[in-house]
Amino acid sequence: MASSGEEPRSGSPGRAGTGTELPPTADGAQLDTAEDFEVLEEEEEEEEEEEEDLSELPPLEDVGRPPAAPREDAQPSEQDPQEWLDVLGSGLLKKKTLVPGQGVDTHPRKGQDVTVRLKATLEDGSVVEENPALTFTLGDCDVLQALDLCVQLMEMGEMALIMSDAKYCYGAQGRSPDVPPNAALTLEVELLAARDAPDLELLSGKEKIELANRKRERGNFFYQQADYVLAINSYDIALKVIGSSSKVDFSPDEEAELLDVKVKCLNNLAASQLKLDHYEAALKSCNLVLEHQPGNIKALFRKGKVLAQQGEYREAIPILKAALKLEPSNKTIHAELSKLVKKHADQKNVETEMYRKMLGNPSAASAPGKCKDKLPWSIPWKWLFGATAIALGGVALSVVIAARN
Repeated sequence: MASSGEEPRSGSPGRAGTGTELPPTADGAQLDTAEDFEVLEEEEEEEEEEEEDLSELPPLEDVGRPPAAPREDAQPSEQDPQEWLDVLGSGLLKKKTLVPGQGVDTHPRKGQDVTVRLKATLEDGSVVEENPALTFTLGDCDVLQALDLCVQLMEMGEMALIMSDAKYCYGAQGRSPDVPPNAALTLEVELLAARDAPDLELLSGKEKIELANRKRERGNFFYQQADYVLAINSYDIALKVIGSSSKVDFSPDEEAELLDVKVKCLNNLAASQLKLDHYEAALKSCNLVLEHQPGNIKALFRKGKVLAQQGEYREAIPILKAALKLEPSNKTIHAELSKLVKKHADQKNVETEMYRKMLGNPSAASAPGKCKDKLPWSIPWKWLFGATAIALGGVALSVVIAARN
């Protein structure tokens, strides 16, 4: 919920960085491999562009106000290993106070918008980020996890040093071109301000769209990092923003844009849920998309995949056929549909064999066929003699009763 003036550029480790934007193969109209549906969709104009070259962006020092002058009493203490706080108890994330703050009662709270001064360096001392006023919502995972977790422990005005493993920064993928894969970072952070986040009901249509898109893009970043739990968290926050009530009237165009963002979030949410085998949740997300857009190919495809994973081939096949009808040249749907048809045929063969065994020896069923050559009136003589005797007995009994009367 950072103001647009304070929003760092895409290269900042405080945001999604270059990892936020997904590869151009995310275009739903250009699905050439079986995995393309698993890649999240981006804006149409982004899909047609080549991968963004961040080397052309202006340096982050040019963004916002100039760095604050160091405080006169800011005398960083010597690094004593005993002074480090092991934040998670694993040794992978440590915090050390360089300059004390204004007291424990000034700790920021989750949900507040906080502003920090940030300097990030690699282990070799290379500076990869300097931001004099980075603003983010605390606890929403809008920034590096190392920063989000440790700022909660800081006091207002405190300056701290954070040493973080790559797991809580940019992970195995890093951030091109300045943060290599599996790179640990050292963050120098000063907590400058904390304030309550703006009321969602009072946001304008444009503000709500921008906020929801920032949360969605952060979810895309986590998806690329294969952190599907945090991706789901970000998409859920974006959907909460979109679904919040409003005291402000939106234009028809803003309503349409909000719906478009909602559909993207739900589609990406379903993709993340599929990665975690949360099939019921993914099915619900797909159905919500199809309520708004019955012809959404990605939602149809993912719903078909969910049903197939649950063994519901009979339901999955018509859904994939409907998706293929909308986009007949889609090789991904063709491949998935062919696979399901084969699995369904195999499933029916197994069921047929099972029923045959349940009914007993199949050869016994053909035994009555041996009597087909006999005439329908061919009756054994013993049965005929017995029937005649019973008939005569009945006549004799009738005569006796009549005589007595």
